[in-house]
Amino acid sequence: MKTRPETIVIVGGVAGGASAAARARRHSESAHIILIERGPDVSFANCGLPYHIGGEIPDRAELALQTPESLRTLLNLDVRTLTEATAIDRSNKQVRVRSLTDGAESMISYDKLVLSPGASPLRPPLPGIDSPLILTLRNLEDMDRIKAAAAKVERVAIIGAGFIGLEMAEQLHAIGKQVSVIELQPQVLPQLDAEMAKPLAKALSEKGVELILGDGIEGFESLPVGIAAKLKSGKSLGTGLVILSIGVRPENGLAKDAGLALGPRGHVIADKYQLTSDPDIYAVGDVCETEDPILGRRVAIALGGPANRQGRTAADHMFLGDKALPYPGSIGTSIVRVFDHAAGITGWSETRLKMEGVSYQAVTVNGGSHAGYFPGSETITFKLLWSPEDGRVLGAQASGKDGVDKRLDIIATALRARMTIEDLVHLELSYAPPFGSAKDVVNIAGFAACNIRDGLLVPVPDLKSAGAQIIDVRPAAAAAKLPVPGAKNIPLGELRGRLDEIDRSQPVFTICQMGKTSYFAARILANHGFDARSILGGAHHQV
Repeated sequence: MKTRPETIVIVGGVAGGASAAARARRHSESAHIILIERGPDVSFANCGLPYHIGGEIPDRAELALQTPESLRTLLNLDVRTLTEATAIDRSNKQVRVRSLTDGAESMISYDKLVLSPGASPLRPPLPGIDSPLILTLRNLEDMDRIKAAAAKVERVAIIGAGFIGLEMAEQLHAIGKQVSVIELQPQVLPQLDAEMAKPLAKALSEKGVELILGDGIEGFESLPVGIAAKLKSGKSLGTGLVILSIGVRPENGLAKDAGLALGPRGHVIADKYQLTSDPDIYAVGDVCETEDPILGRRVAIALGGPANRQGRTAADHMFLGDKALPYPGSIGTSIVRVFDHAAGITGWSETRLKMEGVSYQAVTVNGGSHAGYFPGSETITFKLLWSPEDGRVLGAQASGKDGVDKRLDIIATALRARMTIEDLVHLELSYAPPFGSAKDVVNIAGFAACNIRDGLLVPVPDLKSAGAQIIDVRPAAAAAKLPVPGAKNIPLGELRGRLDEIDRSQPVFTICQMGKTSYFAARILANHGFDARSILGGAHHQV
């Protein structure tokens, strides 16, 4: 029979550590659960930090999910804030800790140890990087510093256009700041494929946010008032405040010094129960890597949802052993709002699949957030990736003004269930005019993917990949409003009567507004003996 742990030490709170502590208490009223936290706050909504800076969450107290006092009262935890874990003695099962208030050191014994120190924002060793005008966002104290500093300046430069960088850009713009975003990659939100991130860049530009893409930081230089960001291109950007948002690195010092196994990027290797290479030490949250359930690779996902569930798994395993429900791995479902637009991803992107040398197929379609005849329907651009070997879904991305989260959640569930493109065709999703369509954009993506598999649709990913003979099958007015360079306009209703205007000796590339009508046109042409192909996504996505 498994021995129940009497003393559990948890290093780090927030999502993973606090979740492990709460779940462990559900298993045992007698266990001594010690929660060690380096900062003053032990459980807070770190994903909400940008929204307090921008005033959208006005009450700071709303972000402090639990205080040390409330955790002591509710869960009978021994909470020790402003206390840093400095070393692990694995042979004697002890943790050395140091008080940040008086420097006193002590040893704490454990039966089971949970490492949840998280990850720290990257701060590369660049010239001028130690300026007090260069800040990062990780906790409530950082949030307070940024909020106070932003109140004193007119311009803010954000280095990095990932999820947090874009959230910060939106929120700082909301409080009247002139915002510049600098990104080394040639697109915003590099986690998405380039074409899927374009609407976000457009939304930012329309609001007056300056985008400097494909340019990196060489260093910083103090100005009489403010600071200058020196770019690799030779440009210099003067600003009052800099927010670094270029990624995170796992806080692996404790684990590394203790000799625990680490992955290639420094994350602590955790098994399906969040156990490390030591049978009495668990790792959860941003510090660890787990299995990718889609392709069986190893992956590190710095998100609150996975951290919470990993903490639960670790606590269950302490008390239930292998009867505990294992953690199935992380698929990285993420979403961001940028003003009135949203975009997100679940599973693998085309860029990552290419880098890993994984065989895949992709299709991009457009559909309404709900029935088009009901007021307020917004276009969703949806990209689906799947395995050509068995049709299994590998990932998806979506962007639009409404309903993006719903479609990503559908595919996140499909990924967990190892569904195929055929399964997407027959998903029965909620439909009433205010909520959805009889054929949801997820169904449409499944239709298109199956058409590609069956040879009914020969897709062309973009205009750059098309040949010289492009037929725009939109109505004349729509084609004139948003012209496709080099295209001949033959509306779909006139196509059968104007086949002699098309060169049969050359491939024909059809395009429409959203991608649906061009598929119909391509099928008409193919059935009349043409080598016809449809340009994915339509002019809405391409021009």
